[in-house]
Amino acid sequence: MNAVTEQADTATDHEQADQQRVETLLAGAVSQAREAIDAGDDEVGEHLDAVTEASYTVTHYFAADVPGYRGWQWCVVLAGCPDSDDVTVNEIALLPGSQALTAPDWVPWAERLKPGDLHPGDLLASPPDDPRLEPGYVDNGDVDPVDPATQVVAELGLGRDRLMTREARLDTAQRWTEGEYGPDSPMAQGARHNCVSCGFYIPIVGALRAAFGVCANEYSADGRVVHADHGCGAHTDVKAPTGAGSPAYDAYDDGAVEIHANS
Repeated sequence: MNAVTEQADTATDHEQADQQRVETLLAGAVSQAREAIDAGDDEVGEHLDAVTEASYTVTHYFAADVPGYRGWQWCVVLAGCPDSDDVTVNEIALLPGSQALTAPDWVPWAERLKPGDLHPGDLLASPPDDPRLEPGYVDNGDVDPVDPATQVVAELGLGRDRLMTREARLDTAQRWTEGEYGPDSPMAQGARHNCVSCGFYIPIVGALRAAFGVCANEYSADGRVVHADHGCGAHTDVKAPTGAGSPAYDAYDDGAVEIHANS
């Protein structure tokens, strides 16, 4: 090992030893860190920890006994310099701890709304760039295959100013299909007949007509959009009980039963 290498190693050892000395000095400066906090004595609680965040810096944490800040901590960052015993206050902050009571993340108003939040008297305007809508003069394919008048209106560009896009209709169809009145709901799975063959089923207009309608049975899903393959026990083809037998078994003639006494 030559002299240059020995000098470099010695300098490195000295630097590491001095860094450790300064950081030990900073970690022990609890009183100085406490005094640096610009708060009343009754608002600075016990010393919680001293953490070396980076070279020549140590962060002291104190419990914050501040009204309304339960679980928060005072944070004081102390810094030092090589070959010096000076302690400098670098930063002071009041930060939430792991058990702190904090406000929830802010959510924009437009993203805060959920289905069912609209109440009587509320106004909910669709933004101009609403991805679910497009100008009414655009041919979006939402025409009633049964009523030719709707095709004429679409060709002339008349009617509503904005209409649903194809993607929005597909999202709606998926939502309705997977909802309470879809074909896979518990009610539909236990039904013998589908809505599409029920007399109370009123098909909707537009491109979704083939798959959806409105139930008009006040004892069932009255006024709700139902899937054509949905079903319930109030279907118009359901037969009333005859009074014979039971729902589970057919009637039988008990007069033909032979009774034998036990021997």
